[in-house]
Amino acid sequence: MAINFFIFLLLANVLAFDGVDSVTFSSKLIHRFSDEAKAHLASKGDSVWVHSWPKRNSSEYLRLLLSSDMTRQRMRLVSQYDSLYPSEGSNTFSFGDALSWLHYTWIDIGTPNVSFLVALDTGSDLLWVPCDCIECASLSAVHYNVLDKDLNEYSPSLSSTSRHLPCSHQLCDSNSDCKGPKDPCPYGVQYASANTSTSGFLIEDRLNLVPGGRNTTQSSVQASIILGCGRKQSGSYLHEAAPDGVLGLGPRSISVPSLLAKAGLIPNSFSICLTKNDSGRILFGDKGHVNQRSTPFLPVDGKFFKYIVGVESICVRSICLKQTGFQTLIDTGTSFTYLPSEVYKKVVAEFDKHVNATRISDEQNQWEYCYKASSHELNNLPQIKFTFSKNQTFLIQNPLLTSPVSQLLEQEYTAFCLTLAQTDEDYGTIGQDFLKGYRMVFDRENLQFGWSSSNCTGEDIMGDRSNFTSQSHGGSSNILPTNQQQTIPNTSTIPPAIAGKASSKPSITTTSRFTPLHLLSSLSLTCHLFLMAIWLKPIN
Repeated sequence: MAINFFIFLLLANVLAFDGVDSVTFSSKLIHRFSDEAKAHLASKGDSVWVHSWPKRNSSEYLRLLLSSDMTRQRMRLVSQYDSLYPSEGSNTFSFGDALSWLHYTWIDIGTPNVSFLVALDTGSDLLWVPCDCIECASLSAVHYNVLDKDLNEYSPSLSSTSRHLPCSHQLCDSNSDCKGPKDPCPYGVQYASANTSTSGFLIEDRLNLVPGGRNTTQSSVQASIILGCGRKQSGSYLHEAAPDGVLGLGPRSISVPSLLAKAGLIPNSFSICLTKNDSGRILFGDKGHVNQRSTPFLPVDGKFFKYIVGVESICVRSICLKQTGFQTLIDTGTSFTYLPSEVYKKVVAEFDKHVNATRISDEQNQWEYCYKASSHELNNLPQIKFTFSKNQTFLIQNPLLTSPVSQLLEQEYTAFCLTLAQTDEDYGTIGQDFLKGYRMVFDRENLQFGWSSSNCTGEDIMGDRSNFTSQSHGGSSNILPTNQQQTIPNTSTIPPAIAGKASSKPSITTTSRFTPLHLLSSLSLTCHLFLMAIWLKPIN
């Protein structure tokens, strides 16, 4: 009401100048988190908002500014589709130790389309596939024993919709390796796992997708995306991990979710749902539901180029351990979960204290805490949960890997290991093993990570009975053998690459000038002040 009254008085004063040839009016723009804005709200009695005023350049300060930018962008843009999923179906798969305990989905690229089984990686940004190979992993199904068809190799020359990304393109980061602006843009990504990398050239082509939702009439969508023509791979990418490529889902502008959102096809969000039996779903544009829990993403050096969240404490059973707070990466491209060394020691010691089972050692295993237990003892293991900001709890549904007794011990027992490892870094990584049982929403518009318990069915995610499988392809039906589900691994996991950029927007200031056309100018000023009122209004 105060703002409306102020606008009324201002217009009255402007119209009072009738007959004056020219009037100059200047206005002072106030930043929404300035001391003047804070004092103004305090004078209006808004003590709740003033009490929680963000500290300049803090994580909350940056998050609120970026959230406000994205809110204004959403006011201008309307997405064409509520959601999209790969034309082969939204299903995801894990093949256990045979393919390094990562989760995969089938995607179709190019014209005519070629199918690729790509690993889902929220810890990196680039989509790459084996392409015109110089050094690539074996693509034969016989080599892996869990696939029902051979994997494919991409060739830009065989796709009528492909073109090399030139060095002059804004998404080309390799200008120092370019001889000219029209040269094909080279790329190289070095991953955190030892000597693991991919390199080649960037290509623009079509990703074949299907619209989700009840009221969708269009059967298919061809979206323009950027992918890496992976001519040469090394390290783990030559040995079971992601032999047919990686679907980077990170926050940077080159990732598939970023490109789909920038094109106005979907809201700037996506979800991954992982079940306990190694299946799941992926859905671009999904923002979850109102009852899901959430925690904000945190910036690193002022930029949101990783999916980082804050852990306030880790609880074992009902005991929340002191000094177990840290920042962690949410990463489906890492097989298991890593904690900073000091946090790891406290968690495993507390877990071991509450386990009513005999601890065993196995030199072939990478896990430090392994046990043998009866079925009754397995049902009474201590729960582990992470407490994120605002007291949001994330219960770990399945922190163990079990192995049949006959492989290691006596017949009446089962061996199991706590799948936690320690890292020398000061931040942790929550891998896909600790993410099972949840529909996870990476809401990039509101800069927050959301989650809710889910069985990952179409009815559970979309509220209908859709199977999210392609009518033309029928989806993929690879099934994980039982022995792959149960074997305790002794292979290395694949941590993600850590790199990224974030763009910033300059602030805009304006000055209003009044002429004898009072009415038109006054209406313009009214709109100007209305937008200022929105800018000064706190974000709930």
